Amino acid sequence: MGNNFRTIMMLLFHFVIFFFGLFRILTEALASTPLFVAYIFAITGLIGIVANGLILYKSKT
Repeated sequence: MGNNFRTIMMLLFHFVIFFFGLFRILTEALASTPLFVAYIFAITGLIGIVANGLILYKSKT
């Protein structure tokens, strides 16, 4: 498993975490998940997307 593949997979996983948190914040459909946890998911997912995006960008050049 190469470095680029692992970085792309982590980018996708962080996007899913970010989307889950943002979905809970914008629509209060998932009542079982506390709002605090949704904010944590959204923030950490966004940090992971930015970090893995930068790593992927630097590895391509």
